[in-house]
Parts: sequence; structure tokens; C-alpha cells
Amino acid sequence: MPPPDRPFLNSPDPSGAAPSGEVPAALFDLAVNRAHAALRGLRPGDPAPALAAWHARTRFARRVPLAAVADALGRRPDHPGEWHWAGGPGGGWVAGKAPFP
Repeated sequence: MPPPDRPFLNSPDPSGAAPSGEVPAALFDLAVNRAHAALRGLRPGDPAPALAAWHARTRFARRVPLAAVADALGRRPDHPGEWHWAGGPGGGWVAGKAPFP
């Protein structure tokens, strides 16, 4: 029997917890790369609810709008191998491992 789902730290907020100001590029990269790793590990049938739950529970990710993370994840190339996001909100997917986890 699976353990009960842990409660959210905060309610899911699709606009992000800190909508004022620009999201730093390194924080955006980290959010996209960690979200990708979480979904890769969970392998949900429908990734949207799993991504929303991850976003709500991950303190640093709540500073990045959920829609922006989902959009970046949707642009991941369908090529084999390791890929990571780099360049902040205006960046893109780069072949290879991310420089930091």
C-alpha cells in the first residue's frame, strides 16, 4: 500500500510565488532541469498533475511560473541522449549533462 500523499507546502500557484521581478536565469535553468528529472523518475501517464505537485512542493521552483517550466519541458528535443536546459527563460535545450544538479 503506497504511503499517503504529503500535503503541499503552499497551494499550487500556476503563476509562481514571486511574480514580481524577473526570474534569474540560473534559477529558471535549475527549475526546468529538476522538473525534467522528477518527471523522468516518476514517469506519470499525465505529466501535468505531477508537474504541478512538484512545483508546489519545491520551494525554489515556486519562484518560477509553472507555465514557463511546462513550456520549456514541452520544447525538449526528441533525440536520444542526455539534455539540459540552459540560458534562462530565453534559453533552450543543450546536449549533455547540466553543469550542476
